[in-house]
Amino acid sequence: MNNNTLLKTEFLDLKLFRRGKVRDVYEIGDSLLIVASDRISCFDVVLPTAIPYKGVVLNQISLFWFDLIKDITENHLISADVDKYPASLKRYRDSLDKRSMLVKKSFPLAIECIVRGYISGSAWKEYKQKGAVCGYALAPGLKESQELPEPIFTPSTKADIGHDINISEKEAQKIVGAKVFAEVKAKAIAIYKKAAGYALKKGIIIADTKFEFGIKDDKVILIDEVLTPDSSRFWPKDSYATGQSQMSFDKQFVRDYLEGIGWDKNPPAPALPKDIVEKTSQKYLEAYHKLTGERL
Repeated sequence: MNNNTLLKTEFLDLKLFRRGKVRDVYEIGDSLLIVASDRISCFDVVLPTAIPYKGVVLNQISLFWFDLIKDITENHLISADVDKYPASLKRYRDSLDKRSMLVKKSFPLAIECIVRGYISGSAWKEYKQKGAVCGYALAPGLKESQELPEPIFTPSTKADIGHDINISEKEAQKIVGAKVFAEVKAKAIAIYKKAAGYALKKGIIIADTKFEFGIKDDKVILIDEVLTPDSSRFWPKDSYATGQSQMSFDKQFVRDYLEGIGWDKNPPAPALPKDIVEKTSQKYLEAYHKLTGERL
């Protein structure tokens, strides 16, 4: 496989459903075509520089997890084999191969389903202020990046622009209903526990992760990406230590570079230098190899 990057798709004869920070989504009859580009965002701004292999890694990791956790929940995947796509898509094979999936349309739930096994990021900031996270009272004296006794479910709102906002379970129940909330919470925690246990044996700590669920034919199904370096905090097990922030298998090099040059975090974002691009690409590829044992 070559390392040609894909910054943006332009399938003019297809109906563009949505263009997100990373994914381009097209409406194909009763299905959706999701294409993972090599775009990268930082501080909620999409950068002008593509990261080689990033979209392929995100897509292939999601496919890997969909298969591993199929005993816990149904998901939206129809196929990731371009040969099985509708004939109208075959002409775009070079842009679709390994970085796309055809999925069922569903009604997305209006909450992000976040599971945290370690205290970090926004949860760490909230804990320092309140001694609790999203209404969960936690023991005093926890250190940054410390493993929690049990994973906690901390829902948030969905924001197309800016940051998602953490909400309480009661607030989430008002949005999706008590019955659906109970189901997605149970499924999310079960998925996290299985995936975190698997990843730990492969040398990766999944500190926290974000799931999205939808309703299809009156059933709750898993949608979007799952357990990728973009939707999760992946830490290398061999360098893990409490009381500090951790190295991660994602865009840390990009964040550090942009902080270092004093960018004001408002668009337009600056282009990334070649060495930062290469280091970031290698981090994504390393995460894929560690989890699956395969190379791209």
